[in-house]
Amino acid sequence: MPPRDGLPEPWLSFFDEVDQLIQEPVELHCLGGFVVIHLYGVARTTNDCDFLTVVPDPRSQLVTRIGGRDSELHKRYRVYLDHVVVAQTPDGYEDRLIPLFPGRWTNLKLFALEAHDIALAKLTRNYERDRDDVQRLARAGHLDPEILKRRYVLELRPYLLREAWHDQTLEMWLESYWGGTPNG
Repeated sequence: MPPRDGLPEPWLSFFDEVDQLIQEPVELHCLGGFVVIHLYGVARTTNDCDFLTVVPDPRSQLVTRIGGRDSELHKRYRVYLDHVVVAQTPDGYEDRLIPLFPGRWTNLKLFALEAHDIALAKLTRNYERDRDDVQRLARAGHLDPEILKRRYVLELRPYLLREAWHDQTLEMWLESYWGGTPNG
């Protein structure tokens, strides 16, 4: 699913400058509100673009210095890149990454997590805004409860420390957003 529309300002100018300033190829694996808005078309606002990974990894400090919170670009455009370090992602999420705005920039390549992977990355933190994003993705038809549960069981749960806690969170989501637990 390609982004629904062109990238609006101030994001377009912000990313154009990030592309010019990094001066070498970089991939960002993005999630959060930015992706929920610009890939999945869910109504929401955000002033940051969360990313999990920079490829190649040694460039993460460069990217953060150029476009992170309190950078010159952040001060100018009032949007910024935010390196997320607390999210636990499903094993193999990289195989499902979706290009965002392919070919737009010379050095910068943005990739988005698939909707189920975004939801599962939000499961362990489970803040109100995380639950809201999952609910909005579900209501917009971007999440299938059976895929979500299967991916949780096979690709995320084996790597969690507090399985019972996260099992309860997932069950709460399934009940709240779809009215029950799918089989499996």
